[in-house]
Amino acid sequence: MADYLQVSTATETHAQAIALAESAVRARLAAGAQIVGPVTSAFWHAGEFGIGEEYQLLLKTTTARYPELEAHLLERHPWQNPELCAVPIVTGAAACLEWIGKFTSD
Repeated sequence: MADYLQVSTATETHAQAIALAESAVRARLAAGAQIVGPVTSAFWHAGEFGIGEEYQLLLKTTTARYPELEAHLLERHPWQNPELCAVPIVTGAAACLEWIGKFTSD
């Protein structure tokens, strides 16, 4: 299992994305977060197809901190069942990976 992850979610508004990013980074559950958007998404929701604008939130964390980050985001997310996915960071600049580890430690 990878030691580092990039976690993604999306929100309806820029302010919601900022609030999630700030709370996760201040809690040291993520070393940093980027907000991208608005982006156009095509999706299935409640059995219906939709297209809409969202703000994508990308957070950098460690595998060890992921369970706490997931719980944190799910508790604070404005949507009842938000997209929340994590992909391994297979490789990266040593200083970047060290930064993720340093700022997500207790």
